[in-house]
Amino acid sequence: MGDVQWAIKGQEFIHCNCAYGCPCQFNSLPTHGDCQAIGFVKIREGHHGDTKLDGLNIGIVVRWPGAIHEGGGEVVPIVDERASEEQREALLRIMSGEDTEPGATFFQVFSTTFDKIHDPVFTRIDFEVDPGARMARVNVPGLVEGRGEPIQNPVSGEEHRARITLPHGFEYDTCEVGRGWGETQGPISISLKDSHAHFASLNMTGAGVVH
Repeated sequence: MGDVQWAIKGQEFIHCNCAYGCPCQFNSLPTHGDCQAIGFVKIREGHHGDTKLDGLNIGIVVRWPGAIHEGGGEVVPIVDERASEEQREALLRIMSGEDTEPGATFFQVFSTTFDKIHDPVFTRIDFEVDPGARMARVNVPGLVEGRGEPIQNPVSGEEHRARITLPHGFEYDTCEVGRGWGETQGPISISLKDSHAHFASLNMTGAGVVH
């Protein structure tokens, strides 16, 4: 781990191609054999050393040919165009797993599984998320469009609420589970339809998730 200390508090929306609940959270293999996903974070408060990160958004588009732990993945990092050069460098260090204890955050864990890291994209990220309501919308012009919403009971049509709790998780301790739809363009082109999504409050540091 580097000498620079960092922390992020905010909300996240992760949407992948697996069935509701996501087998990864239970140490099982992906529903369809591979993993494709988008992930976005709205930083409410954050810093990397003396560099403030409050109010910025970041995201990733990722794809693995098999289970994440088997490697061979690729990623497109996406950083808020409002970030200064100093903030961009800080965010990319966090997103690439630098200045982080091994296994402490999903950024660091994922970084060990990528064979290809595409050039980062600095652009507008329109992103709104409400973990409690299990709702999210994201639009990155020309690159990503996605949304998340509650699972619907197929009999009554009412919203179905489910949570996943991971007391020792490296991403969150509790998340709200929903479903989502997403399309991406660019270096990694994927289509996600009515599949797993989760929404969570985020509180992480270079030393791990704060539970």
